[in-house]
Amino acid sequence: MDNRHIRFCDRADQVDLNQLLELFKIGAFWASERNLDSLAVAILNSDPVVTVWDGDRLIGHARATSDAVYRATIWDVVIHPDYRGTGLGRKLVQTVLAHPKVCNVERVYLMTTHQQSFYQHIGFELNASTTLVLCNKVFSDPISDRNSPVEVLLTQSVTVL
Repeated sequence: MDNRHIRFCDRADQVDLNQLLELFKIGAFWASERNLDSLAVAILNSDPVVTVWDGDRLIGHARATSDAVYRATIWDVVIHPDYRGTGLGRKLVQTVLAHPKVCNVERVYLMTTHQQSFYQHIGFELNASTTLVLCNKVFSDPISDRNSPVEVLLTQSVTVL
């Protein structure tokens, strides 16, 4: 496939959330249930956000969060199934890694379910020592739920004072 017409963009304000939602539905089993409001929040709180375009069609996406010194994490790497195997995924990840908020950090983290070998070819290493995860319960109204982690934390803080 000739990729010379493919365009990479690192402007979060250029993300078409409707197209991104559709891309997740067809190309990312782990993100297929997301919604527009949550995507907007995730994009707003990420830098860099890199998208890949074939004309006006969104065909790739990745984003990162970073403190710009010690740690960064790459999230939501996806290439449209029709464009996989053409080198765009590698270029997408390398574009994120080259961003000023990512390129100088001590460690860059990335979670993947089935693509370990793909990321190892880019330079990532398996890391069995960082396997902890906290799954927060999402509340529509944390204040009304008496077992909310937010309320427990606030109560403990008040008690300590």
